[in-house]
Amino acid sequence: MFVQEEKIFAGKVLRLHVCTMEGAEWLEEVPEDTTVEKLKERCLKHCLPGSLEDPKTVTHHKLIHATSEKVLTDTKTVLEENIQDRDVLLLVKKRAPTLLPKMSDVVAEEKRKQEQKAPDKDAILKATANLPARSADRSVTHHNMRDFQTELRKILVSLIEVAQKLLALNPDAVELFKKANAMLDEDEEDRVDEIALRQLTEMGFPESRAVKALRLNHMSVTQAMEWLIEHADDPSVDAPLPGAAPAEAPAEAPAEGAASSAEAAAGPSSEEGGEEAKDELTEIFKKIRRKREFRPDPRAVIALMEMGFDEKEVVDALRVNNNQQNAACEWLLGDRKPSPEDLDKGIDTNSPLFQAILENPVVQLGLTNPKTLLAFEDMLENPLNSTQWMNDPETGPVMLQISRIFQTLNRT
Repeated sequence: MFVQEEKIFAGKVLRLHVCTMEGAEWLEEVPEDTTVEKLKERCLKHCLPGSLEDPKTVTHHKLIHATSEKVLTDTKTVLEENIQDRDVLLLVKKRAPTLLPKMSDVVAEEKRKQEQKAPDKDAILKATANLPARSADRSVTHHNMRDFQTELRKILVSLIEVAQKLLALNPDAVELFKKANAMLDEDEEDRVDEIALRQLTEMGFPESRAVKALRLNHMSVTQAMEWLIEHADDPSVDAPLPGAAPAEAPAEAPAEGAASSAEAAAGPSSEEGGEEAKDELTEIFKKIRRKREFRPDPRAVIALMEMGFDEKEVVDALRVNNNQQNAACEWLLGDRKPSPEDLDKGIDTNSPLFQAILENPVVQLGLTNPKTLLAFEDMLENPLNSTQWMNDPETGPVMLQISRIFQTLNRT
């Protein structure tokens, strides 16, 4: 019996699973001495019939061993690549090589970059050589910007005194301040900065939860957002604030009380009424002051006390630095200026800045509005509430004019 020599010495036949990126899959049987290039040709004939007419087709594809993620070398055999029976191979088309840009395009790009390049120091000096010399102390400028809140506080202290005197001259002063006090009672817990609330709800937080976060964090969007994230999994996160729920039922009783007290104030004779009205104004001023007392951020208090500072020092630091924890820490570690006592000092009433503010018609009109006085009192002790007063249609124009006048005179 005659047997062909190549069959006697033929290598072991391997059955290989071949896949493509398009999802095709089949079984390929090849001897172990078959080269990877020949195997690749067989695979291309199976999945891309007629593709071998283009000789570049083979070079544009590669076989990858799925288990080892190794790219097989075309000149090596299946045995040399250590491929075993039933191994999985992946047929992948190679990425097209990146074309080198034309020299003209490279030159044009470099020219464009040079045109857009910022001027160097020599070019700036050459261009500004004919400008008059002007020395500016950058440290002083930076210091002035940092002291903006301090100066604004002094302005508010003095404007509050002016507003109280103007409103006290009004024949209806008692009624005006009763109205102001009633506004405090209504707004103390219910007022929410609509812009801040919209920012939080647009981030995806529920409205009721966002309102609670803003009230707990003095209408600061950043601190409210941090609180919402920290308490996302807290089961009591949606629980109402203490005293917030039962607010509407007894609301009519104080109104009747206010009406009766108003009638009582109108009852006495004009001489006695003048003294009583004066005393009543004083009491209302005290109430307004008490309701606008500074409320330190409890989280900042705890954090700073854990550093070893005394509670009174921490509260003073937060009051001076508008409840900003980092600034309060720097104040505690530094020279502690301005002091808490400095916060109650007003601006020099004869200064050009204060005179310019008082001469502004918008400010003059605003000072006769009790709501402006409330806004000043509120911002004095809770500066983070400034945003909501800036957005208020009655107090916003006044605050805008004060800010513009301050910035204008601060530059000169």
